[in-house]
Amino acid sequence: MADPSSYRPKPGQIPDSPGVYRFRDEHRRVIYVGKAKSLRQRLANYFQDLAGLHPRTRTMVTTAASVEWTVVSTEVEALQLEYSWIKEYDPRFNVKYRDDKSYPYLAVTMNDEFPRVQVMRGHKKKGVRYFGPYAHAWAIRDTVDLLLRVFPVRTCSAGVFKNASRTGRPCLLGYIGKCSAPCVGRISPDDHWELADEFCDFMTGRTGTYLRRLEKQMTEAAEEMEYERAARLRDDIGALKKAMEKNAVVLADATDADLIAVAEDELEAAVQIFHVRGGRVRGQRGWVTDKVEEITTGALVEHALQQLYGEETGDAVPKEVLVPALPDPLEPVQEWLTARRGSNVSLRIPQRGDKRALMETVERNAQQSLVLHKTKRASDLTTRSRALEEIAEALDLDSAPLRIECYDISHLQGDDVVASMVVFEDGLARKSEYRRFQIKGFEGQDDVRSMHEVITRRFRRYLADKERTGEWMDGDTDAADAADTADATDRAAELLAQAAADADAPIVSSLTEDDGRPKRFAYPPQLVVVDGGQPQVAAAKRALDELGIDDIAVCGLAKRLEEVWLPEDDDPVVLPRTSEGLYLLQRVRDEAHRFAITYQRTKRAKRFRAGPLDDVPGLGETRKQTLIKHFGSMKRLRSATIDQICEVPGIGRKTAETIVAAFAQAAPTAPAVNTATGEIMDEEESGTTSGSPGEPVVAGAPEDRRGQET
Repeated sequence: MADPSSYRPKPGQIPDSPGVYRFRDEHRRVIYVGKAKSLRQRLANYFQDLAGLHPRTRTMVTTAASVEWTVVSTEVEALQLEYSWIKEYDPRFNVKYRDDKSYPYLAVTMNDEFPRVQVMRGHKKKGVRYFGPYAHAWAIRDTVDLLLRVFPVRTCSAGVFKNASRTGRPCLLGYIGKCSAPCVGRISPDDHWELADEFCDFMTGRTGTYLRRLEKQMTEAAEEMEYERAARLRDDIGALKKAMEKNAVVLADATDADLIAVAEDELEAAVQIFHVRGGRVRGQRGWVTDKVEEITTGALVEHALQQLYGEETGDAVPKEVLVPALPDPLEPVQEWLTARRGSNVSLRIPQRGDKRALMETVERNAQQSLVLHKTKRASDLTTRSRALEEIAEALDLDSAPLRIECYDISHLQGDDVVASMVVFEDGLARKSEYRRFQIKGFEGQDDVRSMHEVITRRFRRYLADKERTGEWMDGDTDAADAADTADATDRAAELLAQAAADADAPIVSSLTEDDGRPKRFAYPPQLVVVDGGQPQVAAAKRALDELGIDDIAVCGLAKRLEEVWLPEDDDPVVLPRTSEGLYLLQRVRDEAHRFAITYQRTKRAKRFRAGPLDDVPGLGETRKQTLIKHFGSMKRLRSATIDQICEVPGIGRKTAETIVAAFAQAAPTAPAVNTATGEIMDEEESGTTSGSPGEPVVAGAPEDRRGQET
C-alpha cells in the first residue's frame, strides 16, 4: 500500500486547465483514467486526508504509485480523450469499462444485398463501414433507435430476415415503422441501399442536408393541415438533433487529421501527436528524443513523420497532417506521404480557426511532456539507486545488488512442476536473461525440494563455465599447480556435461561468442531472491553451500505480510511499506511468479491435449489428421486392425503396429458428456478426437479438474 504523499505532484506542476489524468501503479499499469475541467482542483481532491476519501477512491490512490496528465482546450476534448484512454488501457478502477473485451463499433454492412446496421467488435471486415468506437454497446443502440425513425434500415440478423421472407410477415420493427421491411418487398434492394448510404452520410457528420429537408417537409405538412404528419416529422427532427448531441465533434466537417507538435531545448525534444478521426480526438502518442546534433524543428518534424507512417498505408495516413514547421525540402516528404496513402495528403501549418486552437493544445502537451521528462529522468535514476541502497542496507550487503535473480516454483496440485528465473539489472528487468526449468529430480509437490534443485542446477552451470575458462586458477600459481590444468579441464567437462543434462535446452543453444563460451548461466548475481519464507530460503542457501558458493546473498519474500527472510534468522526483516527497496523486491517477485505460472499453464495445456498418437515416433500432425479423416473418429481408429491402418496413405506396417500398441497401452478415455443436458454421448457423436487439435472440453476430462495454482 503506497502513501499518496510519496508521489503527490507539487502544486505548481499541475496546470489549472481542462485535461485528462492517469493514475499508474508501481508496475506502470494505468489503473484509473479521469477527466477534469481543472486538473489542479481535481487532482488536489485525491491527495487530501485518506479518512475523508470514499473507500474506493482511497483504495485507488493507495494502489497507485504515480499520476500524470494531458491538458486539453475544452471539456469535450477531455471527454473524447478519456474514452480513448479507457479503451486503450482498460483501467481496473474504471468500473464501467473493466468488463469490456473490446470497444464496440456501429457497423453498416454495405457489402450485403440489404445492408444491416449492427454492433460489431473485433477485427474490421472489408466492405463494412464503421463508426465509433463507443464506450458501451447500449450507447450505440440508443443512437440507432433514434435514427431508425428517419432512416429505417434493416437491423435484424440473417436468420430473422430469412424467416420473415419465408412467412411473408415482417418483424415488430417493420410494423412500428422503424424498419423499411425489405424482407417482404416493401422496398427494393437499390432503394434500401441508398437509405443505408444516407444513414452513413449522417453518421459521418453531414447532418445539415437532412435536417433542412425534414424541416421543409414539416412546414409543408403544416401548411397543408396534415398535422399528424407534421408532428411526426417534428419528432424525427428532435431525434436527429438528440443523436447529434451524442456524437459531438471537436473539428467540423468530420476532419481526419494528425496534429504534430514539438517542444525542444538545447539537448532534448518532445514530440506529441493527436490523432483526429471523424472530427474526434481518437488517441494521443508521443516520445522524447535526445538532440545528438544541431537540428531544426522542420527536421524533427520529418523524423516524426517517418516514425509515424513508415509502416502505414491507406487510411492509416490521414488526408491532413498539421505540423508546427515544414520539412525542408517539403516536396519529397509530401510525395512520400501521398504514396503511402494512395491519394493526396496535405502537409501544412494551421494558421487560424479550430485547427490552430487544437494545435495550441498539442503544443501545450508537448511542453508538459518535456518538463515532466526532465523531472522524471533524474527521479527514476535516483529512485532505482535508492531502492538498491535500501536493499543493501536492510540485508547487510557490502554493496548494492546490481544484478538480482529471483526464483519461483509453480504447479497445479503437484502436476507440471516448473520453476522460473527472472533477472533485474540496475533495478530494471532484463528479459533476455529469463530462464525456465522443469523439475526432474522427483515427482509430486515439494516446493522446498524443488527450490533446492533449481538453485543447484543454475549455479552448477555457472561453476562449470567458471572452471572451464580457468577463472578459478590463481594468477600467481606455480609450475606444479599449472600442471593440474588438465585435471581442471576434465572436471570442467564433467560439470558441463552434467549441466547440459540439467538444462531444458541443449547447451549449444546458449553459445553467443565465437570461442563457444556459454552465456546462459555465465554471470552470477549479487542477490538471489526466492518466492517464499524460511523453508525456501534455507533450501536455496543449502544448495549454494553444497556447491561451495559463499559470495552470493540469499533472501526470501513471503507473500502474506511481505516479509523479507534471511538464512538462519528466526525473525524476518520488515521494510517500511513506503520503502523503494520493498517495491523493487515486490516487482522482482511478482515478475518471477508471472513467468513461472505462464510456463506452467503452457505445459498443462499441452498435456491436456496429448493422446496415444503423440507417443508414436515419427507420427506428426499431418499424418494424425490423415488418420482421423480416413476413419472418421478416434473410436473407429482405436478399433481398427493393423491391415486397415496400413490402407491409409503414408502409413507403413511398422507405424501401424506402433499405433495399435499405443492404443493398447493407453488408459480408456473418460466418456464425453453433453454439459447442457448431462447426457453421455457416443464418441463419434461428441466429436472427441483424443490427441488431435480442437478436442472439446467435457465433464470428466482433465480440464474440469480444479486446484490451486502456485
